[in-house]
Amino acid sequence: MAKLKYRTLSNRMVGKLDTDKETVFWDRELTGFGVRVYATGTKVYVAQARGPRGPRRVAVGRYGVVHAEQARQRAAMIITRIKAGDEAALKPKKPAGGPTVAELAERYLAEYAAVRCKPKTLETVRTAVRKHILPALGKLRLTAVERAQVAEMHQRLCATPVAANMALRTLSLMYRLAGEWGLVPEGMNPCRSIAKHPERRRERFLTDKEFTRLGQTLDEVGTRGGATAPAVAAIRLLMLTGCRKNEILKLRWEDVALEENELRLPDAKTGARVVPLSPRAVKLLAELPRVEGNPWVIHGKRPGTHMTELDDAWQTVRARAGLSDVRLHDLRHSFASRALALGESLPMIGKLLGHAQVETTARYAHLSRESVREAAERIAVSIAAEIMG
Repeated sequence: MAKLKYRTLSNRMVGKLDTDKETVFWDRELTGFGVRVYATGTKVYVAQARGPRGPRRVAVGRYGVVHAEQARQRAAMIITRIKAGDEAALKPKKPAGGPTVAELAERYLAEYAAVRCKPKTLETVRTAVRKHILPALGKLRLTAVERAQVAEMHQRLCATPVAANMALRTLSLMYRLAGEWGLVPEGMNPCRSIAKHPERRRERFLTDKEFTRLGQTLDEVGTRGGATAPAVAAIRLLMLTGCRKNEILKLRWEDVALEENELRLPDAKTGARVVPLSPRAVKLLAELPRVEGNPWVIHGKRPGTHMTELDDAWQTVRARAGLSDVRLHDLRHSFASRALALGESLPMIGKLLGHAQVETTARYAHLSRESVREAAERIAVSIAAEIMG
């Protein structure tokens, strides 16, 4: 006979349970309350007791759909009914009522995303909800959604891992908010423990020669045509500051402090931040013409507007520079790469780029290791020349 296993079945404890064969873990505090853990990772709360017709065991609910404390309360009621001979306790219950995933999505978009998210992020989560979450789960009641159904939705999108992971993150946040709003038991989240798909991050960094060629091309299109002067200035600022595209395109003159050599961005992606300016960047900004009545540094074609897109200008510039595989955002990566090559630390680079989390900057860690390796090689070669001379 297998040894009985007892635990205090909290939500956190159940989440940590793992086994290579089907096992039931019993609660220390409530006799007859347990969780059946399958080798596949599925976990189902159970209630067991002996009644007039012998022992009975009843499934209470799935982990991730039912919170541990809610399962404990249900189990206590079921155990009492089994002991009293109430066979109704053994009959499956009708699906619970309550709001649907579609109703939660509507509230999430209106009360949370529209208020908290930047426009681009709002567009991304709206797409995730409309194209992926609602078609798969929209008609289901919140308390009826199971982890397997979410995993199936996520797996169907494996060909587009970024979109799949965004849908999973969005749905997980929706359930967290649903718990705070009292729509589901707090802690209930069918997205829990679903592994995200690996995302292939594309990395492209300009070499010294490519930087030179790009600078020469910008000079040429600025004098001979091919891109407007504001577009050329915007691309140069992206190269010299490492800023995001919209941080430059939506830059106002009131946020430019040339005397202090900095940009003061009040509403960047990660909140307000200050961007230090090099002497060359200061000179570039000082020489830009200011259009009367237009508050934007990179002004648009219509009066009082700013440029909204750089794609056409960048396509022309990169084609003439022979950099057809370089994206505009790669200028930001190249800024970070050059900083690492010059010996700057990852925390410093994260501050320069406006990263909110160190994990975002950590993607450049391998470049740091390469710089250290190259330095070691140069030192070893120098010493070898002396000792083998």
